[in-house]
Amino acid sequence: MRALCVVGTGLIGGSLLRAATAAGRECWGVAGSAGTAAAAQADGFAVDTDLDAALRRATDADALVVIAVPLPAVEQVLTRIDAVAPTVRLTDAVSVKVAVQDLVTTYAPRARYVGGHPMAGTAESGWAAGDADLFRDAAWVVVADDGVDTGVWKDVAELAWACGSRVVPAASDEHDLAVARISHLPHLLAAVLATVGAGDPDDDLALALSASSFADGTRVAGTRPELTLAMCEGNRPALLAAVDEALGRLGVMRGALASTGGLKATVESGYLARQRWRSTREPLGLAVSLDGPRALEDLRELGRRGDVVSGWK
Repeated sequence: MRALCVVGTGLIGGSLLRAATAAGRECWGVAGSAGTAAAAQADGFAVDTDLDAALRRATDADALVVIAVPLPAVEQVLTRIDAVAPTVRLTDAVSVKVAVQDLVTTYAPRARYVGGHPMAGTAESGWAAGDADLFRDAAWVVVADDGVDTGVWKDVAELAWACGSRVVPAASDEHDLAVARISHLPHLLAAVLATVGAGDPDDDLALALSASSFADGTRVAGTRPELTLAMCEGNRPALLAAVDEALGRLGVMRGALASTGGLKATVESGYLARQRWRSTREPLGLAVSLDGPRALEDLRELGRRGDVVSGWK
């Protein structure tokens, strides 16, 4: 099993360290503060704040480095990678892929980079929020753009499996369009719903009456604002398209409610979409080969079908 160096020890990075260690891998990490490093060390993990030392160790061990910091901090990490470990095996857990690929091309062009995104999280953050089971049964996107290093692709897929995840191949741009619709837009809608629900700051009746529908619909509004901003603003073009579609559907719904009082089309459409979502919860797992001229194209098509990679041929 390939050793692992995790840069960033918040919810995602901290959970990754826990999960990979539990799977028997040699792991170490880099925290953004001495306090976080001390908390991780107290829990028995090899975490400190010396990024350069961690990267040198990664080079010596031929380890896989995972960037698990918010998008605005990625450039700084990549600059050190290029200076200290320029050809390291590299992936990330950032929620947008085109922007990270562009940063890698600019600031660490020699790194053997394959983008990744585990589709898991909570509204909590920080080392203490980490959970070794966070990624269990989650989709883990592994970017299958033309030209990626298939050896590193295998490393990232095997890391995802070790953490209990399902491996979903996708192109960077297709990933960003998809997560704009099912992750980033929900964060914005949750923020709007929470604000509308709260209403007048001097009147808490609506909040006192709220139950699971309001709680479920606003859960991700409890995410630290700076994390939501980094995620959503980093995917602006794709998110704008999703917001435009949502606004269009809201406008049609409002027009129907105002003119006829009927909401049938909106409610039934949502119901059918929810049932379609349920049908994707048990995807078909397929063994694949990473050899051959069509290997990456075939991986992307597999992901578009909603299938997952379950092993190697």
